[in-house]
Amino acid sequence: MKLSLEPRIERPDDVYELLLLLHDGLSREASERAMARLVLILANHIGDYDVISEAVQAARATQSDTGSVEPRPT
Repeated sequence: MKLSLEPRIERPDDVYELLLLLHDGLSREASERAMARLVLILANHIGDYDVISEAVQAARATQSDTGSVEPRPT
């Protein structure tokens, strides 16, 4: 399986709202723990190391002024 970066989320506005609600009323620390748990739950659902690795690389990428994706410096 290869990582798909094409938009595939059904009801994207509702999903965005759910992600915002995850943090509602939580301290910064609790919010970060909840986000980490969500990431681990979704990574477990994906299950494929190579796909998760590609997703990690994509998440670390930053947008340049031209709009192209460039890797973050390490």
